[in-house]
Amino acid sequence: MAKAIEQLRSGLTIGHAKLGRHGAALGSVKQQVHDGDTVVIQADGNLSIRFLGIDAPETSFTLPAVTGDQLFVPLSDPRFARFLEDPFAAEWRPFAEPLDGALRGHLASRLGADVAANHSRHAKAAERELEELVEQDLADQGVDREMFRFFLAFAGEVMDRYGRLLAFVNRDEADETQRPPSYNMRLLEAGVVCPYFIWPNVDPFRKSRGTVAAVPEPGSGRELAEGTRALKDTRRFFADARDTGAGLFAPADPLRIEPFEVRFLAGRRAPSRWLIDLSKDDDSLIPPQDYFSVPHAEDRLFIPEEYVPLFAEKGWRRPA
Repeated sequence: MAKAIEQLRSGLTIGHAKLGRHGAALGSVKQQVHDGDTVVIQADGNLSIRFLGIDAPETSFTLPAVTGDQLFVPLSDPRFARFLEDPFAAEWRPFAEPLDGALRGHLASRLGADVAANHSRHAKAAERELEELVEQDLADQGVDREMFRFFLAFAGEVMDRYGRLLAFVNRDEADETQRPPSYNMRLLEAGVVCPYFIWPNVDPFRKSRGTVAAVPEPGSGRELAEGTRALKDTRRFFADARDTGAGLFAPADPLRIEPFEVRFLAGRRAPSRWLIDLSKDDDSLIPPQDYFSVPHAEDRLFIPEEYVPLFAEKGWRRPA
């Protein structure tokens, strides 16, 4: 069994577990049943972690025309090249919700024959960077794979709909003062991933006492972006990569299309998250399909649509 938690083709998320450990051995039923509605378990299979606050180019994703056992198709596959050359062609199934003309125009200006291959190249670069960071941490700690441990810091949402844990990830350290910046942050500093701030799963919102308390005051976006150290550093790292032509901004081969754009185009679903412009101090909520009106990824704070009423109640304005 490869995955402890997985999403079925039907969309249902399921899990597999066994009785938890008690000391060095597997616990008995009596030892692991805590009360009538709690049992201690250990995962039966691997767990996946989706890094919070960042979005790496996709190595593979679902393709609208593919059926059968092959759920994920590599971006390097010629079929993806044909798809991202023109994802609006009649051969692909229609979107569940039509894309606005302005968004289609924005995307069309960046699509083309080499887009899938370009995305794949950047995906492999991000993958290599993470591999090297983890390998370097093993070397720095002087441990092997059996002894190496990850440290996970969770936010408001602990798991996504695919059964992946959502976390900021680092190497574990007995002395936390010796812990380097998270992999999330180190990948951004290398310029190989995009910022992807989804409220309330990033600082300072993830430290709030409850969802309602995490809703920021209208007009406070720029103040929060500049006054929160983690958010400020993250935004600066990505802006520096742009200024120096590093990673995703390599002058000879910049990333053509953002990872979440690949996902919504291939998934045939219009963007659904609203957003706030962190470079401004206004009280405007920007509609999902207007995300590109905030040109820099580090200035976008995405709001899941189910939370938008909380923002409106607080005084944030939706377009008339």
